[in-house]
Amino acid sequence: MTIALKTEPKSKSRITYSLLIAALLLSSAPLEVAAGKSPTHASSKKGTTLALLETLIVKGKAPKTGYSRSSFSHWRDPDRNGCDARNDILRRDLVNLVAKEGTDGCKIVSGELNDPYSGTTIQFVLGSSDVDIDHVVALSHAWQVGAFQWSDTKRLEFANDPMNLLAVSARLNRQKGDADAATWLPPAKSYRCAYVSRQVVVKVKYGLWVTAPEKAQIQKVLQSCPGFTAPTS
Repeated sequence: MTIALKTEPKSKSRITYSLLIAALLLSSAPLEVAAGKSPTHASSKKGTTLALLETLIVKGKAPKTGYSRSSFSHWRDPDRNGCDARNDILRRDLVNLVAKEGTDGCKIVSGELNDPYSGTTIQFVLGSSDVDIDHVVALSHAWQVGAFQWSDTKRLEFANDPMNLLAVSARLNRQKGDADAATWLPPAKSYRCAYVSRQVVVKVKYGLWVTAPEKAQIQKVLQSCPGFTAPTS
């Protein structure tokens, strides 16, 4: 059966987060980012991702010691809408959806993806390996920039957060691995501003830091779209 997507009301937590990001973007003064922070970039303007980037702490990665993908319990249903996070993202990002009967539209069996990473159209069929759900800020990377300190509950929230999830080309997702913006960007240059902006928003939301090379690359990308506004959903 073909599923007609309905607009779901935002949860209280998502509304609160959207207001937080809006407040940060409209703030007249940049937030402190701890000792050794880089100064506010001269070209950063209020209301842009460049301005939001300046609120992040800059320091090197922590060791990967202790990391396991199983530390992040993903594909759960933290918003309790009856669908796991993976199928929520398929429903959000695909078009021409078909769902398995008897699942209330939660089990997506086919659809069409306008892939943001490649700029191409990819057919999704359940059981195939052409479409992945990417953690925009990779789990392993997150571990090395602060998530090693988190509770299991916070890791579960992070791993299932729609802000940090995108349906994308499986090939490109696997090419990316756990790379940050310093070492990997989507081949589709038209999507790079949106991509790094989403990474910045996720890092602000969860209190993760950026490395100096990562910040420099994000700034370089955003200089091509200096007025780009950070997403809030």
